[in-house]
Amino acid sequence: MPTISEFFGIKITMRFLDHNPPHFHALYQKDKIIVEIENGKIKGEMSERAIRLVLEWLDLHRADLKAAWEKASQGLEPNQIEPLK
Repeated sequence: MPTISEFFGIKITMRFLDHNPPHFHALYQKDKIIVEIENGKIKGEMSERAIRLVLEWLDLHRADLKAAWEKASQGLEPNQIEPLK
C-alpha cells in the first residue's frame, strides 16, 4: 500500500486495485480511517483534530487524489501528493 503523503504524523496511503468508491486510508498513531475522495465521508475512528487536518488536505488535493486513484486502480504507482503545511 503506497504512501502518497505524510504530514503532522498522519500517513496517507492508497491501495493498488482497491474497491470503489474512490478513497484513501489515513493512519495516525493507532487510529485508521478510510475517506471517500468525492464527498469526504469517513469510516473508522481518529481524533477530531487529525480528522480536520485530513479533510483540509482532501479539500486542497481532491483533483490530485482522483488522479492517484486512477493510477492505483490500474495497478500503477500513484503520484506523491504535497503534504499539508
